[in-house]
Amino acid sequence: MPLSTPTVPRERLHVRRISYEGYRRDDGLFDIDARLVDTKDQDFELLTGTRAAGEPVHDMHVRITVDTELTVRDVEAHTERMPYPGACDRIVGDYRKLIGANLLHGFRVRLREALGGVRGCTHITELLGGVPTAAVQTFAGLRREGEGRHKPYQLDRCHALETTTDTVRTYYPKWYRGAA
Repeated sequence: MPLSTPTVPRERLHVRRISYEGYRRDDGLFDIDARLVDTKDQDFELLTGTRAAGEPVHDMHVRITVDTELTVRDVEAHTERMPYPGACDRIVGDYRKLIGANLLHGFRVRLREALGGVRGCTHITELLGGVPTAAVQTFAGLRREGEGRHKPYQLDRCHALETTTDTVRTYYPKWYRGAA
């Protein structure tokens, strides 16, 4: 069910679009391509000039390459549109500090510690926060749920799939741990 219809007239001012696309590469690795685009519905005055309505204020791209264990093997970041050209985009190479991190084990902590605040770009760092979930979704379906000796990625990552729930007992009986 969608959100309720607003009962008070309103005017949209801002749109942020974030997308993640997962790819299997021919060399056995996987790419997660992420993009963040901010636009305004009216002309927007920046100190560096006016952005016309609909023209991106931010347009940022990141590609994270991972192996089958979800360990980061490569990072590429690019800032196409930014409020402060020549300043915002200088930091993109620093995101290579994430090489060697594992998306499922401490990635967001390492991201914050290495590139949070003034150590990185707020928008790129925020965009990268969603990469682990996008990677899990990319890997979903590559292995049958009940196969293998490793617990499926999604178990114990949300309330519905906590391994003491009836949902897990029904759909993942191998991994059910009994009532909490």
